[in-house]
Amino acid sequence: MRIIIVTNAFFPENSPRSFRATELAKEFSRQGHMVTVLTHLHSGQQELVEKFGIKIKELGNLRYKPIAIKGSGLALLVRRIVARFLGLLIEYPDIQLVPLVNKLLKKESGYDMLISLAVPFPVHWGVARCYKKGGKLAKVWVADCGDPFMGNRSDSFRKPFYFKYVEKWFSRKTDFITIPIEAARNAYYKEFHDKIRVIPQGIDFEEYTPEKEEFMKNEVPVFCYAGSFIKDHRDPRNFIDYLLEQKTEFAFHIFTNNISLIEDQVARSGGRIIVHEYIPRKELIGKMSKMDFLVNIENSTSVQAPSKLIDYYLAGRPVLSISTKEIDKSKVNQFFEGNYSDALPFKDYERFKIQNVAKAFIDLVPATQAKP
Repeated sequence: MRIIIVTNAFFPENSPRSFRATELAKEFSRQGHMVTVLTHLHSGQQELVEKFGIKIKELGNLRYKPIAIKGSGLALLVRRIVARFLGLLIEYPDIQLVPLVNKLLKKESGYDMLISLAVPFPVHWGVARCYKKGGKLAKVWVADCGDPFMGNRSDSFRKPFYFKYVEKWFSRKTDFITIPIEAARNAYYKEFHDKIRVIPQGIDFEEYTPEKEEFMKNEVPVFCYAGSFIKDHRDPRNFIDYLLEQKTEFAFHIFTNNISLIEDQVARSGGRIIVHEYIPRKELIGKMSKMDFLVNIENSTSVQAPSKLIDYYLAGRPVLSISTKEIDKSKVNQFFEGNYSDALPFKDYERFKIQNVAKAFIDLVPATQAKP
């Protein structure tokens, strides 16, 4: 089968969308399919080309760059406002992906399946401009959506009303819309629910599971969180406030690319909160396997679920799952004492195996249409 993946994020970038695209491309190739990825080129991708035989094509660079959030005082405020509203009103700078994707896909043909990944959603819009059912580009187009667009409730601002027509336009053109969890279905327009298929995030368990070693309990509670924060939705501030009230020593490691939400709390922690930049996924899972426990911050909306739970599962450590708004202090205290009886249960994790996830995508292509 010939498969083309269109994505704004790909290896070696550390992001959920990059992981999704990269793991799918690798597994499709392992299963004997011919895989082409349309994305931004990076020098580190050569190892994938050589090891898996994946063909990577240049998506192209955005002509107009993101507005740099720098400076101080009024200048900084103005930059923040301009960047926020350009992003809100016209999806800047990602809107530039529409002509890039459209132009490059017009040169492609003969694929059994085209998979486009969002966020950002302009990737889907670029595909919609050139895709025709029964056309020469691909037999089937699957629009993979990690998070909703119009139905996203984790942002402080709602999308402008006119994007409703854009979402409905691309949804009419695609053959399938894939989402990672069933609860997200209601974040999409009901008229397209028949196109929705639930396909969770996937990972190669064998590649990423750390070597089994006897766990050595740390002298003080050592725990970590990995991922981004969203103010009022995936917000750690109440949890951290409670931690800072504790007189006991602990080490809370946070792997993130943005600490603006908790910068003041980190400064007041006396070194008990340690912030790290993102590191490669396999290395991160190895480090997490040596923590006493891991922290999951629950989303305030049911239409989104953190993909990091797969990595937490592979790390093999208990997970303290906390609410953004109300902290269960007794549960936190139990974890500090080494009592993990209220740890987040891991259920049905076989479905996250990349072999099963890739098969779910392949099954979307009717056998009579697929090329050998």
